[in-house]
Amino acid sequence: QLQLVESGGGLVQPGGSLKLSCVASGFTLDDYAIAWFRQAPGKEREGVACADINYGTTAYTDSVKGRFTIFTDNAKNTVSLQMNSLKPEDTAVYSCVAGKISYCSPSFATYEYPYWGQGTQVTVSS
Repeated sequence: QLQLVESGGGLVQPGGSLKLSCVASGFTLDDYAIAWFRQAPGKEREGVACADINYGTTAYTDSVKGRFTIFTDNAKNTVSLQMNSLKPEDTAVYSCVAGKISYCSPSFATYEYPYWGQGTQVTVSS
């Protein structure tokens, strides 16, 4: 059974950093693209970052470029999201998602990612 479990959320001050991790089980990262989506209260869900192993590509939404980095650890079947210079507008529930696509696109089409973790809350506030 394919499963994604996130960890690492919490409360952080503006300008601070957090690292989210997602452990995958029931499949190996090699055949999938992994992405992080987020949803803030009253806002649309949006794709934040994605990575794929096959082509070694990554993609980011414009608002996080230069601040967030997605990286994979194949040995641990884990995908992480390092978030630096956090802003209050980054506050959201962050979900790790997976899809059996070979190339991750910055369009972050949700239909490409049928597998979702339960989400972890990130709150950026002073």
